[in-house]
Amino acid sequence: MYDLTGFQRDLLYVIAGLDDPHGLAIKDELEEYYESEIHHGRLYPNLDTLVEKGLAEKGELDRRTNFYSLTARGSREIEARREWESEYVDESVSATAN
Repeated sequence: MYDLTGFQRDLLYVIAGLDDPHGLAIKDELEEYYESEIHHGRLYPNLDTLVEKGLAEKGELDRRTNFYSLTARGSREIEARREWESEYVDESVSATAN
């Protein structure tokens, strides 16, 4: 996961948090988080990168709509990232910052 951009990491987390989301559902979640518009020209090439890297899979809901899901490797990468983050950010620090 070290070779992903922050945006790609966020995409992976959104895919993990939703049940087989389609592209527009992912876009909506990220727009809410970033508080700005996510253009299709940014979204779909980055989703394709996650698929190419074997972190996500793309399936077809119908002829016009794809859905995305994590692969086993994608899940392992998220878990490894969370473990790495926990070495530097203690949960109690996060709780006191609020």
